[in-house]
Amino acid sequence: MDGEPDGISGRGVSGRVLRIGNASGFYGDRFDAVREMLTGGPLDVLTGDYLAELTMLILGRGRLKDPGRGYATTFLRQMEEGLGLAAERGVRVVANAGGLNPAGLADAVRVLAERVGVPVRVAHVEGDDLLARGGWGEGVLTANAYLGGGGIAACLRAGADVVVTGRVTDAALVSGAAAAHFGWRPTDLDQLAGAVVAGHVLECGTQATGGNYAFFGAHDIRHPGFPLAEIAADGSSVITKHPGTGGAVTTGTVTAQLLYETAGARYPGPDVTARLDTVRLAAEGPDRVRIEGVRGEAPPPAVKAGLTRLGGWRNEVAFVLTGLDVAAKAELVRAQMEAAFDATGRRPAEVRWTLARTDRADADVQEEASALLRLVVRDTDQDAVGRTVSGAAVELALASYPGFHVTAPPGKGAPYGVFEAVTVDAGDVPHTAVLPDGTRVDIQPPEITRGLERLPDPELPEPLDTALPTRRAPLGLIAGARSGDKGGSANVGVWVRTEEAWRWLAHALTVDLFRQLLPETGTLPVDRHVLPRLRALNFVVDGLLGEGVAAQARFDPQAKAVGEWLRSRHMDIPEVLL
Repeated sequence: MDGEPDGISGRGVSGRVLRIGNASGFYGDRFDAVREMLTGGPLDVLTGDYLAELTMLILGRGRLKDPGRGYATTFLRQMEEGLGLAAERGVRVVANAGGLNPAGLADAVRVLAERVGVPVRVAHVEGDDLLARGGWGEGVLTANAYLGGGGIAACLRAGADVVVTGRVTDAALVSGAAAAHFGWRPTDLDQLAGAVVAGHVLECGTQATGGNYAFFGAHDIRHPGFPLAEIAADGSSVITKHPGTGGAVTTGTVTAQLLYETAGARYPGPDVTARLDTVRLAAEGPDRVRIEGVRGEAPPPAVKAGLTRLGGWRNEVAFVLTGLDVAAKAELVRAQMEAAFDATGRRPAEVRWTLARTDRADADVQEEASALLRLVVRDTDQDAVGRTVSGAAVELALASYPGFHVTAPPGKGAPYGVFEAVTVDAGDVPHTAVLPDGTRVDIQPPEITRGLERLPDPELPEPLDTALPTRRAPLGLIAGARSGDKGGSANVGVWVRTEEAWRWLAHALTVDLFRQLLPETGTLPVDRHVLPRLRALNFVVDGLLGEGVAAQARFDPQAKAVGEWLRSRHMDIPEVLL
């Protein structure tokens, strides 16, 4: 694993592509993926994404108990075997598993390397942790800026075999490695943007190879392989996977991942703003999709930082309502619980009731005859959500609706977290590469920046003939969707597979209709973005997720299934498309 100043694949910066794989999309992803990727075929770099908004909160709580941790311990266990496999194959490893303590993880990797007898050069990237700066408000546990790929590139150019980082953008794991190999400069915006797009496709692991895919029935995804990108010197890439692995790489699976947790045509990052409206996808054989044409612009002058804090205490009780008179039963237990709150004089600060009519008439199975009434409460006082709520629910066991029972015994409540995104001037965020020999290299912020204004909506295609006969049918018969979370907002990307379907979708699925189809969004700000080259619409719903995933504000706290809900809704669809 000898380092080369002009490339990181051991072969310099010739016309050869750089093969970058992914082995983790989140903290807790498939443990054996590191072995699978290192033994399944040729690679130059193996990346792993271990951080998410909720993960930072979990690591922050862990750091309170043990300041020496704060990193993803799974990565360290994976490296017990992975270090040797990577060394044998000349593969560099880049992961953001350092979390809140990248220096601590780097030291732990060195200790592990000595124990397993695999000499490796370990480097890390730091500077993202801004908590010590203060001024973030009460109760903030973590405050981390999203760094770019410059520190990763510096570590790899210095010959690092393993690079661990804290909070960098997910795509930076790929773009930093590519910049190191090809010698890209900060002004090579198109190349960087192409690598960022490839990194965004890889960052969620098997979501690019058929996992969580709307048209999953077309492929065998019982054990999908993890993705890799073959990146060229011009920033173009081919998304693929190792031969013989499960799942599939198609223009559809890549489109779905491109839309995941994005918004408009401008996809901002600390190194470059990638223009998603310039992305061109083309099938290039089985399980090979080419990405090309990506244009890049100067990044915005501010970088994103994520704050997490404990928001208070939360409790939940799910009452099971079976058989007849479900609505009346729900009204009864709700009135009883509300009366109990009034009697104690300690009503929780937030009380939310939702009735899910999962029941059906004349059911052969008792569970199919039952509905769920969920009570969710929040307060800064644990007793208000614990003793007050649990006691009242238990006391109704023999004194409420017929068939009274709950899905689980009421508990004492649990702490919940809040995520908040803020912006920080890029020049105020330290970004340091700590090289294998201990040398510290400061990574300078971009000299040229550009404000992040919204692009004008592109021209829509010629609509289909409005006189065509239509049929009432689920949108999902012709459209795919993928949804996700960004703080308290949710995005729902919708795409179709033919130009004819695009001519219909672009005009039919307006913001007004979107709100009608998904009534939970009816009072919330909804923004529609049009991406013609992907035949896609991307809807961003502000506030749907309250204070973020850790707050668990709704049944689907990360909006993972909102897209599938939309696909299940019925519309008047031209029969020619069906």
